Amino acid sequence: MVDVAGKVRKPGVHRLPRGARVADALKAAGGLQPGTGTDGLNRARVLADGEQIVVGQEPQTSADGTSPGGSSGGNGNGMVSLNSATAEQLETLPGIGPVLAQSIVDFRTQHGGFSSVDQLREVRGIGDRRFADLQPRVSP
Repeated sequence: MVDVAGKVRKPGVHRLPRGARVADALKAAGGLQPGTGTDGLNRARVLADGEQIVVGQEPQTSADGTSPGGSSGGNGNGMVSLNSATAEQLETLPGIGPVLAQSIVDFRTQHGGFSSVDQLREVRGIGDRRFADLQPRVSP
């Protein structure tokens, strides 16, 4: 289940099959409203259960340069959402490079998302020290 908000014809919560992508969610929401662009949306990205996709709004940037809320991978309080951040957004976290970011994305795809931050410990390459660095910066 994903929440599609913003400039789509049928905003709301839509049930999609596991492995669905952002493009599938946009289609389920009736498509984009006329004149709406998809800048900032990776339409090929695999979705996680409980995710929200915001269409047609500029990503907000806070004073520290992070992007909270909506499709930006944040949760509105400056933290990075493990369930909606792209691999590129995960790479902004300390100690997370491309390989580990992809491992996090793969884990959430295989397990239907993160129900708690503690599940991050189950991702290969996340040890106690790295988890301690990440824990205050991420949310499910």
